[in-house]
Amino acid sequence: MSDRYLNFANTPAGRRLVGALGLPAPLPLERWVAGRNRPLEGALLIGGDGELGAAVAGFANRLTDEHFAARDDQYGLPRWTAEHGPKLKGLVFDASGLSRFEELDALRQFFQPALKNLGRCPHVVVLGRAPDTLSDPQASSVQRALEGFTRSLGKEIRRGGTVQLLHVVDPGAETGLEGALRFLLSPKSAYVSAQVLRLQPCAQQVSDWTRPLAGKTALVTGASRGIGAAIAETLARDGAEVLLLDVPQAKDALDALASRLGGRSLALDICADDAPAKLVEALPEGVDIIVHNAGITRDKTLAKMSEGLWESVIDVNLRAPQQLTEALLQAGALRDNGRVVLIASLSGIAGNVGQTNYATSKAGLIGLAQSWAPTLAERGISINAVAPGFIETGMTAAIPFTIREAGRRMNSMNQGGLPQDVAEAVAWFAQPGSGAVTGQVLRVCGQSLLGA
Repeated sequence: MSDRYLNFANTPAGRRLVGALGLPAPLPLERWVAGRNRPLEGALLIGGDGELGAAVAGFANRLTDEHFAARDDQYGLPRWTAEHGPKLKGLVFDASGLSRFEELDALRQFFQPALKNLGRCPHVVVLGRAPDTLSDPQASSVQRALEGFTRSLGKEIRRGGTVQLLHVVDPGAETGLEGALRFLLSPKSAYVSAQVLRLQPCAQQVSDWTRPLAGKTALVTGASRGIGAAIAETLARDGAEVLLLDVPQAKDALDALASRLGGRSLALDICADDAPAKLVEALPEGVDIIVHNAGITRDKTLAKMSEGLWESVIDVNLRAPQQLTEALLQAGALRDNGRVVLIASLSGIAGNVGQTNYATSKAGLIGLAQSWAPTLAERGISINAVAPGFIETGMTAAIPFTIREAGRRMNSMNQGGLPQDVAEAVAWFAQPGSGAVTGQVLRVCGQSLLGA
């Protein structure tokens, strides 16, 4: 559905009126398009002191043709200055070596001149260490302070920009930096901001960045339309062979999409008693990527919630993903170094009026990701949750106008996301090198004002 306010706010007359009234002024976000070669099209500035910044400088030429350092003789890169340097499209600051309160001023010194010279839709990543891994209380406090800094900067950056914090947990986790930055510095993360992620060592790496999922088989549930269809299209774009699953009533749309993507379709009620067995049977050669996207809403306040409405949502959204994944694991159909992605929701983090059943089910998915992660890691399998906020779909188009507009504007980007935004996050989690991230939740919500 078209966002008429966003379109109007970006016309000459709209800009004048929005500015005069002090209304939100959202910019159309830059998103990944076919034929693009580099994650970052524009200048990248790297700053801070430490091994992580040096590691990024080592592969910066694979991110963009223009890369600079904040000081002379730093990382072997030319120095960027506000007076003579180009507009900046990406910023990476290595804060991992900060351990004293007075050292936090390095953030201000680096970002203040850079923020005045940003291009449109810039992407910022701060690199740090996980506070809970540090024994020195002050060093731990300083690293925890980075979260407040990045979340606040995400609300200040404007211009369609994003800000993230990456904790590099253990020695060897630096190998996951390139894959993470290829996502977080690119338009693929257009609607992801103010997120805190942990990188751990991962032996698997992407061999071909043009088709990072080549040779992989991916299962996507709820794939006939909306976010599920976008996920299927994006995984296929990245080289995966896709098996698309949805309810029998959606068979025609499912078959058409599978045919267009060169994949296969499976019409199946995931809550049926024989669903796990039928799914295992449909994957005789196994699967590398599982995306549990199928979900339903049956909204009522708890005082009016019937047992049927409660149980149906729990069954589809939570019980079925758990049972299907267990069946694939027990049958040996989920291969070593596999990737499992659960589509949760911002409602599972912040809650929502009339959605106690839905929020319960989506929070439960986050719990599955966190609880299964250590066990699955023994086989190199990662499991993560993606929590969308307000995404422009047929479902949100049916929301009453005033509630829909509030949902669109209550985030730092003052607009709704697109199914593509969720799909790009899933595709990143599905990559071989993304085993560096597991048991975590990535919010695709434009830094919503709701939730933590």
